Amino acid sequence: MTMARPIRLVFRALAAVLLLLLAAAGATSLRVGGPPVVSLRPGLPAVGRRTPVVLSAAAPGRGLVRLRLELEQAGRVHVLAERRYRPLPPWALAGERTETDEIRLEVGAATTPGLKEGEAVLRAVADRAGTWLLRPAPVTVEVRLPVRLRPPALSLLSSQHYVAQGGAGVVVYRVGPTSVRDGVQAGEWFFSGAALPGGRPSDRFALFGVPWTLSSGARVRLVASDEVDNRSELAFVDRFFPHPPTRDRMALEDTFLERVVPEILRQTPELADRGSLLANYLEVNRDLRRRNAEELAALAPRSVPRFLWRETFLPLRGAKVMSSFADRRSYLYQGREVDEQTHLGFDLASVARTPVPAANRGVVLLARYFGIYGNAVVLDHGYGLMSLYAHLSEISVAEGQEVERAAILGTTGKTGLAGGDHLHFTTLVGGLPVNPKEWWDPKWVRDRVTSKLGTTLAAEATGGG
Repeated sequence: MTMARPIRLVFRALAAVLLLLLAAAGATSLRVGGPPVVSLRPGLPAVGRRTPVVLSAAAPGRGLVRLRLELEQAGRVHVLAERRYRPLPPWALAGERTETDEIRLEVGAATTPGLKEGEAVLRAVADRAGTWLLRPAPVTVEVRLPVRLRPPALSLLSSQHYVAQGGAGVVVYRVGPTSVRDGVQAGEWFFSGAALPGGRPSDRFALFGVPWTLSSGARVRLVASDEVDNRSELAFVDRFFPHPPTRDRMALEDTFLERVVPEILRQTPELADRGSLLANYLEVNRDLRRRNAEELAALAPRSVPRFLWRETFLPLRGAKVMSSFADRRSYLYQGREVDEQTHLGFDLASVARTPVPAANRGVVLLARYFGIYGNAVVLDHGYGLMSLYAHLSEISVAEGQEVERAAILGTTGKTGLAGGDHLHFTTLVGGLPVNPKEWWDPKWVRDRVTSKLGTTLAAEATGGG
């Protein structure tokens, strides 16, 4: 009797432990992961050449097991991406796992061979964490999208497109109904098209510039794209005139630096003092010049979509041209080259404080102290065409003011980075500086601009819009 009781106690304890183990085994065999929360977001309303897609999934608790992104069309399944993860074991309450993840990729003709026009299904599949006993069904999310692979129709209406390096031009064309973005791509610059006044709804024109760095017309192309970036391109330049930039050397004297640099720093408080006159000058000549160029480009979208100018553009009367357009300047200090920049305009010198006329009718977009340009005025002439007047001793107009051709904007001076009293003048198309000589030439304006735009637009231009 005395030995039987302990034995029974041991058996009872073992039975209890066994029951606990069986209960735990049963519980872990049933502890599947919760259903992941899955989101599938196409970036465009259709599959085109490159449609961005974002797949995101979250599985709190045991974590993710596998994510798969598929595209199915006509019974054929393309696996676009697949990731596998190590979830928590069913018996573990803590440990390393991946609870959230995101897959970003592009889907379309450029990435998925064999894709055809029609419809396709984008499918996201997220597996659930299972056990040795249970294999729960995955979570599936589907999005049906049309597949559009045909680029918009694009055809030329104008002819005889003769353009020069650093110059400008106009092209007239027609686009198909699926086009949502059209214009001229010239190197890295894009010039948006606009509705052709008096033309059909599909008739467009683009005023464009040719970067001074572009030495061939092969990279000047007419383009049109639809909402899923299917793109048509046409080469349209019939003749290209290269004008390689000239080179110039400028010696920097301390007297010049002492006069211009401190004033520019005072007028531009965001510039930090670099500790020396030369270091401050280099920051102005490099960084501030670049920032001013970016600000000029940012003005272009504010240009009104109509022609404001009436006649050929005016130069500064009686002025001597002191520089060429887009000359490459080397800056020497104490006989050593310290910088190199491109001068994008003409320096026009006359007598000190000469009245500066508006080159043409327009609206004042900028009238203030403007970095390297000192006191400056920018006029908008419509459709992205602007003119810049810099280094003024005084400004006689205000931003938002409408001015007529030959109206006085201010007087010449030597504010900003100016060695002496003169006018820095340039024209800009879409924010790109282009050679002003073209716009001063009545024959060039007639042959390259108004004649291409037709009688309706020619009348609008000569009548002021």
